[in-house]
Amino acid sequence: MITSKRVILTLFGLLAAAVLLLAAYTWAMLHISYSDGERAGYLQKFSTRGWVCKTWEGEILLTSMPGAIPEKFEFSVRDPQVAKDLSAATGKRVILSYAQHKGVPTQCFGETEYYITKVAVQP
Repeated sequence: MITSKRVILTLFGLLAAAVLLLAAYTWAMLHISYSDGERAGYLQKFSTRGWVCKTWEGEILLTSMPGAIPEKFEFSVRDPQVAKDLSAATGKRVILSYAQHKGVPTQCFGETEYYITKVAVQP
C-alpha cells in the first residue's frame, strides 16, 4: 500500500530533479558559446531594460560600404565593466567582441543571444 508520505517524498524528489536539470541546462547555455566573433559599427543605443530582471541592451549600426543602408546588431551585456565602457561610448565607433549563446531559457540574462565580452572604442 502506498502511503501519503511516500507520495509526497516522490513528488518532492521529482520536483528537485526538475529544478536541478533546469539549473544545469541554464548553466550550460550561459557558459558554452555557440559562436564567438567581433562586430564593428556605431553605438546607437545602450540602456538598461526590463520590468523584473534589469538587463543592459544595445544596438550598433553596421556599415559595410558608403551609401549602403546600415544593418542593426542588437546585443546584451552581463559584465558591469563592459556596460560602463559602452555607456561612455554612445555615438562612437566601437568594435565589440561577443559570444553567442543559443537556448538561454529566460530573458533575465539578456534579451538577445549575443553577449558582449569586450569593447574597443575607435578613435
